[in-house]
Amino acid sequence: MTTRTFKRPLCAFAAMAGCVFSVPHAQAQSPEEFYKGKTVTITVGAGAGGGYDTIARVVQRHLAPYIPGKPTVIVQNMPGGGGLRAPNYLYTVAEKTGLNIGLIQFSMPFEPLIGNKNATFDPTKFGWLGSPGVETGVLMVWHTAPALTLKDLQEKEITVGVEAQASNPAMSSRMLMQVFGLKLKLVAGYSGSNAALLAMEKGEVHAFPNVYNSMMAQRPAWVRDQKVALPIKWGPINESGLPGVPYAEDIVTDPQKKAILAGVSATLALGRPFAAPPDIPADRLDALRTAFMATFRDSEFAADAKKVGFAELQPQSGAALEKVIREAYASPPDVIEQLKYIFTGEK
Repeated sequence: MTTRTFKRPLCAFAAMAGCVFSVPHAQAQSPEEFYKGKTVTITVGAGAGGGYDTIARVVQRHLAPYIPGKPTVIVQNMPGGGGLRAPNYLYTVAEKTGLNIGLIQFSMPFEPLIGNKNATFDPTKFGWLGSPGVETGVLMVWHTAPALTLKDLQEKEITVGVEAQASNPAMSSRMLMQVFGLKLKLVAGYSGSNAALLAMEKGEVHAFPNVYNSMMAQRPAWVRDQKVALPIKWGPINESGLPGVPYAEDIVTDPQKKAILAGVSATLALGRPFAAPPDIPADRLDALRTAFMATFRDSEFAADAKKVGFAELQPQSGAALEKVIREAYASPPDVIEQLKYIFTGEK
């Protein structure tokens, strides 16, 4: 009896001691030791074939050598919820080890700001990794539409294909209606940008608000062959690849409309933002941030990105993305109220 009662605590103590000794060893793992032989998954908050998916797969092909331990890198698509499904998953479900990262649609970090209850994440707590560049918004109008110029679009209604009321194209459409008085009728229900662009080609809808890099990645021939009119562009930079297209920031003078335009442009300043879940080990976050910036500055990555339409890269660090988001969340209440309708369509 004595032997038996003594042996159990001894075994339990031995097991506990093993745990105690193993924890510091696990915590002491360097990023190289941790990532070696592992798989890093990039979850893309959009469907296959679109601009987000395209740049994610270019990153996938070049990222691994810059991550310590050179892990395998794969991409999985997670469309849905107008782009919310992926950041919700990354924040609440994905393991916080450094093996799960995401490419989030650029407007999604602002959804909690404007009160979207379906956004179950705090963007200020993500581990922002970087972006290959900023974006410029552009309205694509099929050449047979009843209105092709900014002036004509203020007088004649056209239809716009969007995924959902909270999607980026819907947000851009409402901004154009609010700031420029364009007559746009939203037709929701398309599975993504490729589906909406196909609908334009078939004559189901007249237009689609896109971003420059996606447009050049998905339909460069449409621009070259003038299959689409481009009546307006907007964003943090005046995209030099569209020299003849009117730039919204040069046109708008009304202070209230300027505030709305600036809020939407803040989303474009994030470009194609990559993020890690909150609370991953600090050394792994640092390693990933360094790896992403090295990838974006790699000449082979730039050449590969250019082949699929991402011609002008302006890499943004994780710290830069963090700054844009924190400044947006510090906006005055009246500006936030103005943006709620733009982002959600709800008054």
